[in-house]
Amino acid sequence: MTSASFYPIGTPLQPWGAAEKQAWLAAQVRHRSYADDVVARVDRLRSRFDVSEYGRLVYGDETFPQLAIRSRNWNDALPTILVTGGVHGYETSGVHGALQFVEQHGEDYAGRVNLLVVPCVSPWAYERIHRWNPNAIDPNRSFRENSPSEESAALLRLVAPIRDKALVHIDLHETTDTDETEFRPALAARDGKPTAPEGIPDGFYLVGDTEDPQPEFQQAIIAAVEKVTHIAPPDENNEIIGSPVVAHGVINYALRDLGLCTSITKARYRTTTEVYPDSPRATPQQCNDAQVAAVRAAIDFALGQVAR
Repeated sequence: MTSASFYPIGTPLQPWGAAEKQAWLAAQVRHRSYADDVVARVDRLRSRFDVSEYGRLVYGDETFPQLAIRSRNWNDALPTILVTGGVHGYETSGVHGALQFVEQHGEDYAGRVNLLVVPCVSPWAYERIHRWNPNAIDPNRSFRENSPSEESAALLRLVAPIRDKALVHIDLHETTDTDETEFRPALAARDGKPTAPEGIPDGFYLVGDTEDPQPEFQQAIIAAVEKVTHIAPPDENNEIIGSPVVAHGVINYALRDLGLCTSITKARYRTTTEVYPDSPRATPQQCNDAQVAAVRAAIDFALGQVAR
C-alpha cells in the first residue's frame, strides 16, 4: 500500500512549481570539491591517456568542465568500451571506481580495445551529494532526444560517434540508505505522487536490459564482484527494489523506455552496477574495488565472446 510521505517542501500530492523547486535548490549545500576529487585526478592521467572536455556546465556563478578519458592511439578497428560514473553525483564509488579502473587497469587493455571513460557525468550533484541537477531533474531518467538535462544531453553528444560501434557500456551506480530517506520522498513530493518504502538491498546487484538481458554477461560480472563484496539477496517477494530477481544479483529494467544511461548506445553488452556503501559488511574501498572488478569482468567477458 502506498501513502503520502512527508517531505518538507511542497504540498503533499501536488506537483512542485517554480517556487518549490527554488526552495529545494536554496536548501542544497556544497559538501565536496569536484575540482579536487575528480578534475585533479583526471589531470594526472593526461600523460597516459587522452583527456578531453566534452562540455561545460554553467549553473549560476559555478562552472564545471565535463571530462572524458580516452585510450591513447584510438583505433576504430578495435572494440569500443564505454564506462560511465557519477550520473547520480551522490553515488561516490561510481565516480571513484571509474577513476580507479583507469588508473590501475586502463593500460592493461591498450591495443585490445578503445576505452572511453566518463567518471563524473553530474559534477554539480557530486558536490552536493545529490541525485538531481540544480533544476531538480534526474539525469538518469533523461537520456533521450531533446533531453531536459544538460548532463544527459552532453553525454549523448559525446557518445554519438560510437553509438553503433560500442561493444560494452557499463554504468557505475550505488543504492544508498538515503534513497529511502531522502531521494524517493523528494521524487514523490516533486511529482505530487504517493510513495511507499521499497527497502534497500544489502549488497551489490546489476540492472540489465529487459529487451536484451545477456544473462551470461551479467553472471560473469556477479561472479567477479562476489570475490570482492557480497551480492544482494532478494527480498521476501523475490524482488530487489520492487523488480523481480531474474538471476543471482540481477534485475532488469526497460532501459530505453526509462531514459536510462545504459540505453545511449547499441552496445551488445550493457549493465548498470549498484553497490551498497552503507552496508556494515562493506567499506568505501571495497565499493570502489567492486566497481573496478565489474568493469574488468565486463570487458573480459565481451572480449572472450568476440574471440570465439
